[in-house]
Amino acid sequence: MDALSRAGPRRARGRLGAASPGARAAAAPWARFSAWLECVCVVTFDLELGQALELVYPSDFRLTDKEKSSICYLSFPDSHSGCLGDTQFSFRIRQCGGQRSPWHAEDRHYNSGAPMSLQREPAHYFGYVYFRQVKDSSVKRGYFQKSLVLVSRLPFVRLFQALLSLIAPEYFDKLAPCLEAVCNEIDQWPAPMPGQTLNLPVMGVVLQVHVPSRVDKPEYSPPKQCSHENLLPAPVVLTSVHELDLFRCFQPVLTHVQTLWELMLLGEPLVVLAPSPAMSSEIVLALISCLQPLKFCCDYRPYFTIHDSEFKEFTTRTQAPPNVVLGVTNPFFIKTLQHWPHILRVGEPKMSGDLPKQVKLKKPSRLKTLDTKPGLYTAYSAHLHRDKALLKRLLKGLQKKRPWDTQTALLRRHLLELTQSFIIPLEHYMASLMPLQKSITPWKTPPQIRPFRQDDFLRSLEHAGPQLTCILKGDWLGLYRRFFKSPHFDGWYRQRHKEMAQKLEALHLEAICEANIETWMKDKSEVEVVDLVLKLREKLVQAQGHQLPVKEATLQRAQLYIETVIGSLPKDLQAVLCPS
Repeated sequence: MDALSRAGPRRARGRLGAASPGARAAAAPWARFSAWLECVCVVTFDLELGQALELVYPSDFRLTDKEKSSICYLSFPDSHSGCLGDTQFSFRIRQCGGQRSPWHAEDRHYNSGAPMSLQREPAHYFGYVYFRQVKDSSVKRGYFQKSLVLVSRLPFVRLFQALLSLIAPEYFDKLAPCLEAVCNEIDQWPAPMPGQTLNLPVMGVVLQVHVPSRVDKPEYSPPKQCSHENLLPAPVVLTSVHELDLFRCFQPVLTHVQTLWELMLLGEPLVVLAPSPAMSSEIVLALISCLQPLKFCCDYRPYFTIHDSEFKEFTTRTQAPPNVVLGVTNPFFIKTLQHWPHILRVGEPKMSGDLPKQVKLKKPSRLKTLDTKPGLYTAYSAHLHRDKALLKRLLKGLQKKRPWDTQTALLRRHLLELTQSFIIPLEHYMASLMPLQKSITPWKTPPQIRPFRQDDFLRSLEHAGPQLTCILKGDWLGLYRRFFKSPHFDGWYRQRHKEMAQKLEALHLEAICEANIETWMKDKSEVEVVDLVLKLREKLVQAQGHQLPVKEATLQRAQLYIETVIGSLPKDLQAVLCPS
């Protein structure tokens, strides 16, 4: 597909595809670049090949043939979109096998501090696309068609769109040298650390971003700018690295936001058919973000085409539709995915001072293969009643010409409070399954976390249900029962159980460190003492790898205990446990 990326492994340090002298020995080549991006691709239209990969940078980044093919097809709007000029959108593809650059040590630090929904993708790549199609008489087809694509594991759509809007127009004019300079600048950026505000210089501009942390408090109002620290040039402040303009994305479906929230919560298969990749990808990403702070545990594709390698897998009728949210622009999908339970068809956005025309709820039987009108085609009945007060506030905001970021903040607050009202009873019940701290003793295996019993939880809702924090009425019990069958309950439960098990291990380690170890050792055999050393070492390794929530003082004490215990053993055992 492209001669450059088919070549054997090379370290691209200077010219595109060439090695340069004076490579830094202190860090792995492109280590800082790799903390943000996997690679940069350029996709062009070739008269003989169709979409073709013109360039991959760094040139030694290995993409499989399947990944190259997916990137090529997903980097261009399909013929139904008719996108002229410049357009931006995003896609997400499954990572295939093949040689991978090793993960950096910072990945663990980043994931441990980042919100669940913003952690690095372990098995997918995001593609952020800037596509240009303009008339050009010097080209055979009469059009210049090219895409610049940033491939990353980070879901920072706002940051990478802002970056593309700076570098893509310049690249289309000056080509390779410009791209090389930008990649070298990104390779100087500090790694993304949750909770930090970073200044990222690129092409004479400084982007100032705050990397979200799991301990951040949610912003209900539009964020304020941070200190500029006397920087020259004054930085361009991005209010968020990932949040989209929810109000704009959801304009045609505001009356059904709660129904769509329920479909997302339950991990239901949904197709979004939009007029352009920009619109399909924004609506899909907005839908996914509805569940924050809950992690979206299903698959989703902001832009998907018939050429995708998973096309057959997603469109087969021999089994139930997968738990996927698909963004498409080709009307052919209405015929192919007619058996899917929920299809959202949106038209071209029409802006006015009033609430845009809202899509209607329609039965799936009303779907027509050709000329399907905008609508949410579903037989699903929402469990919760619609919040009419929210719609009134948003409509009033439109009439008063309230800023869009304020409208978005209102909508985001509503969805956040809805999700929190749903999750808090689950969190409270889960916390009640944790053994009491007084039952954790130093020289016995920690007690087990009690099992999650759905009936017990549902009974607890009468006194500690979502009605305590949410005014919305409806069939909350029915919603929880369906939630228990969804991938999101499984994902939430596994994560919480893992965190609780780690907390138990940490409490056990603290209990050991607070006990008198000399007294314990008096009547113990060598086998029991060695077993304690091995267990303490295992806990220490876990804690040092940020897998156990323990204080530094506890770690130091555990290390001292290990040394004390080993010192009490015969010399031959000491040699085995502490080989020089």
